[in-house]
Amino acid sequence: MRRFIICGDPGIRKRAVIEYDGRRYVRFGINRQGDWYGPEQPQFWCTVGSADEEEAYERREYIPMHLDVEAIDADEVEVLRASR
Repeated sequence: MRRFIICGDPGIRKRAVIEYDGRRYVRFGINRQGDWYGPEQPQFWCTVGSADEEEAYERREYIPMHLDVEAIDADEVEVLRASR
């Protein structure tokens, strides 16, 4: 499980399936930042992981501040499924 900060709007919602850097991720949670006083384009703070990590996310069996964080552009994300 890890956290992505996606700069720009890739057009996806919660439970979307994306591919980044050759790996497939399911998006578990999402927070949209920057609509009012933020940067010119919105930022999506997403908790992502593999499909088998979804139960751990739902049961909160992880420590959010210990997740790896990576900032990426929306152009670098390939959308495989926009939402479930």
